[in-house]
Order: sequence, then structure tokens, then C-alpha cells
Amino acid sequence: MDPDPTDPDLPLTRRGFGRLTALGAAALALPRPARATAEPAGAADLRLADGPNLPVAVAGVPRGSEGAATERAVRETVLGTTDFSWLSRGDSVLIKVSCNSGNVYPATTDPIALRTMIGLLRERGAGRVIVADMSGVEAVRFSKDETRGSSRELLHSAGLAQVAEDAGAEVQAFEEAGWDGFYEEAPAAKGSWKNSLFLPEVLREADHVVLMPRCSRHLLAGSTLALKCAVGWWRHDSRLEYHHDASTFAQKTADANTVPSLREKQRLVVTSATKVMALFGPDDGRVVAPETGIVFASVDAVAHDLVSLSWLLSTRASILEEKRAGLMDDPNTSPTVVNFANRVVNLWLGGIGKAVSAERLRPWPATDVWNDRVMQRAFENSGGVPPVELAYTGGVPMSLQESLTESIRLPSS
Repeated sequence: MDPDPTDPDLPLTRRGFGRLTALGAAALALPRPARATAEPAGAADLRLADGPNLPVAVAGVPRGSEGAATERAVRETVLGTTDFSWLSRGDSVLIKVSCNSGNVYPATTDPIALRTMIGLLRERGAGRVIVADMSGVEAVRFSKDETRGSSRELLHSAGLAQVAEDAGAEVQAFEEAGWDGFYEEAPAAKGSWKNSLFLPEVLREADHVVLMPRCSRHLLAGSTLALKCAVGWWRHDSRLEYHHDASTFAQKTADANTVPSLREKQRLVVTSATKVMALFGPDDGRVVAPETGIVFASVDAVAHDLVSLSWLLSTRASILEEKRAGLMDDPNTSPTVVNFANRVVNLWLGGIGKAVSAERLRPWPATDVWNDRVMQRAFENSGGVPPVELAYTGGVPMSLQESLTESIRLPSS
């Protein structure tokens, strides 16, 4: 028997999405596919933001290295970014990981990096350390009346929960607090969100936040890095507005990071990108392990994402064109596929009515960091492009240093 395209348990993996596309396209009467490059993003008004340079510390990890090499890289980049003067003895720290599914790194946060980060916090006197997330709607359906699926189980499947507990941290799944375990907060950036966001109470309770995303392509959003990681905070009514009012999808992604709780508490962003999900994403796809992988950290999410997006694009470009040209290799390049997939997410979040009435989600070309619409909006919110200063702490070949530095150099006017 053929699968039901409205089946809530049929995921947007490569196989599951192929079934959904074949079965549902006719019903939604989609137009013929077009490539994303036919609808380029508008040119950003690029200028450097005022203020001091923002360091992004970068360390290299040779492909095939033991876990100790990643641990070293995490320690070097974190200590090259912050002196922990913000942390007083006994303070609570919430580590927001990326656990959209139960798949292992790089579909989720690197558990070696997580263990190392918890250790660094403990060494510097942190009290309560919490590791938490709420997974994607494909796996967890959360409403006022019921919850289906479990982020906690996915944290275990991804290898994050056991690592956290063994390192002395506690694990939380935001949906376990219930529908009323969230509070309202409006982004400081106006214009894209009609309503306030609903965020988990534990965010309000924690003294500090450390964000630990991964580096991945994303079927709908193009990429999932630090700024996109914000979705994991939201209750599902906020996620419905995000996917339904999709004409400002990219702007919403950036603007959500301007809520006061994150602006006041987020101290550090750390990514292990020794492996990159360079095609499809966010839960499965083509994984690239570069000859030299990198770990990088910054106190600023936008500065971090300049480096992370550059790294994603370079690893994607390392794949032969014929290996990434097919629709099911990299579906974010098709506006039709992206629009349809977003309607499926609306179906899961709000039912058939929301799927039909959802605004069209249009992808943008993935050519460089400057034409990415999320980054463009983040630059607006930051008063310009962050003046990033790359600080190489060790293990990064000179050729890689030069290419990374050049990729985030602001184009001359």
C-alpha cells in the first residue's frame, strides 16, 4: 500500500520527502519547478557596523582524528573567545544544542564538543548546567492538548543526553514543561513577526546561554547554523506563524534572535564543523568530512554565522556538480519543492487549512555569504556587517586560513 502523504509519521528525509512529493504535488496543483537562481535575493546595503572587531576563534582538526583533537580545538576556540568574566561561581548555564532529529552528528550537535563545553563551564565554577532543545515537528508534535514524540528520546538517540548526564549536566526537553511552561517575548526587530514568540521558562530562569549549533544545509531554509537554531526555543504556535507567513521566513529567522532574553543572556556560540551536512538537510543528506575540519566560536551569533555559512558553502562546492545537481540531492535549489515542503510542515503544525493558505516560501541562491537573506536581515539588525576578526588558534593550514578570510571579506563598493 502506498504511504499517505498526510501521515504525521512520514518524515522529510530524502526517502520520505520523495514519497510526499510524488503523492502530494498533484493535489496542491503546484507550478512547474524553477531553479532558485531565477529569483536572486535583493542586493544588501553592505557596510561595516560600528564598534570594535568581533573575534571568531578557529581551530583545525585533521580528518580521522581521535576525539581528543576535537576536545583540544573546542578548548582553544572557547578560551580564545572569552575569559568567562561573565560567569560567577554557582551561576546556571543553559546550553542550547541542535537536536532536530535523533540522527547523529552532523545532523545534530557534536557530542564531543558538548562534553568539552560542559567541562569548561564546570572548571570555571558554573553551578547548574542544563542541556536542552525541542526537536523538529517531524518528530515532535506539541499542542495545548497533547504531545506526540519526545525530544528527550531524540537527545538520547543522537548521543547528546548520555554525554551531558555523564559530564554532570541535566537534560531538558522544552515540551515536557507543558503548553503553559512558556512565556511571551517580542523581538526587538520589528516588521516580520505579527505576534510575540513563546519561549521556554527555563530560558528566563537561566543566568547564561551557550549556543551549540551544527553546520548543515536545510531543505527549507538553505542552511541551519546559529541563527536558525533559534527555532528550537519556540512553542509550536510560534513555529506555525514562522512557516505559515512564509514571505518573511528569512527575516523572521534573523529577527527571532533579537528577543531580549537572548540579547541579554547569550554569551557564546560554539560549532564543531569537522563534518558538514553539505546537501539536503536538516536531518539527513550528503555529509562531507573535509581534510581539515574546523571548530569555531564567537560571542556574536551573526559573526559566527558569517564563518559557518562560508564553511558550508565551501564544503558544498567541493562536491562534484553532477553529484549535487539532482532535485533529490539538493532540493533547496527548487522553489517548487521548497514551497511544497513548507506546506507539508504547515499541514503538520496547523492542519490542511493552514497548508493551503500558507504564503509561498521562496528560496534564495547559495553562492556567497552576502546574498543570503537571513544574513542580510541580521546585518540590518546589527547596524551593518559585523567587523569580524578571525583568530586562528592552531591546526588550520595557511591555504584554508586565506580562503576563509577572503570569503568573509566585505566586497568593495
